[in-house]
Amino acid sequence: MRLVTFRANVSASARLGAIVDDLVVDLQRLGAHAGQAIPADILDFIDLGPHAVASTTALLEAHRGKWPLGTALPLVNVKLLAPIPRPRKNIFGIGLNYVEHVEESSRTLDTAKELPKQPVIFSKPPTAVIGPDDAIEHNAAITQQLDWEVELAVVIGRRAKRVTDEKALDHVFGYTVLNDISARDNRRAGQWIYSKGQDTYAPLGPVIVTADELADPHNLNLSLKVNGVEKQNSNTRHLLFNINHLIADISAAITLEPGDIIATGTPSGVGAGRTPQEWLWPGDVVEAWVEGIGTLRNPVVAVGPQTRSGS
Repeated sequence: MRLVTFRANVSASARLGAIVDDLVVDLQRLGAHAGQAIPADILDFIDLGPHAVASTTALLEAHRGKWPLGTALPLVNVKLLAPIPRPRKNIFGIGLNYVEHVEESSRTLDTAKELPKQPVIFSKPPTAVIGPDDAIEHNAAITQQLDWEVELAVVIGRRAKRVTDEKALDHVFGYTVLNDISARDNRRAGQWIYSKGQDTYAPLGPVIVTADELADPHNLNLSLKVNGVEKQNSNTRHLLFNINHLIADISAAITLEPGDIIATGTPSGVGAGRTPQEWLWPGDVVEAWVEGIGTLRNPVVAVGPQTRSGS
């Protein structure tokens, strides 16, 4: 399934939906017609476990093309939010997880030249999350080096504590796109959360594709464009630490719970690594894309007084 959180109009409450063709199906309302209890909140749905994915998929197939009145809306008429608008915990970010990004970061961001021997883990708070077409805030009083990072994000579906690499993918609910927006001039003594955790610095979406729909998350193309110009292009097969290892490594010490999000890292091509360096500015539009999931588009807007120094 391709799951979304949406509003039918600006004053409507957020609801759980599934994209089928060019429609958004309200899952709670469809379930009510069929006598099947489906929550309206995506985190509550994830909590139900794998059987909910299977039964809801079957429900959608049974009604495809003959949707009960009031259960399906044209996709173009709804507002998509981040699929998980408010994560319960900080997002787990993984730094330096593509070999070429390790090299470009060592040249421009003072990180080590050597490949990490263990995953480099940081976090982004829930308040950083925004959805498709929401604005990334550029505050020139805080940063003059706003950067982009396209990433495949993993959504946990089952509690994971000290799981093995071999069993790790059994704990995945699905996958989405995350743009790890970073203020490069806001790193503090090697700590990244202020640089990467500011409001609007975690665009997420547009959908969560359930794990059963993506046969191999380690062979997905991903790319990013700024104002229509491609800046990043790679494949998840180049991950230094794959998804299995990331889940096993984090869960060795920190319990992963349903709805937790792991952003798996970005390939080369970030603005800081380019010659000359490039940064995001108000008026720019960023499009992050992952194969099989879709495109996450966000404009950059000014907040506060703007002073542009260099480019």
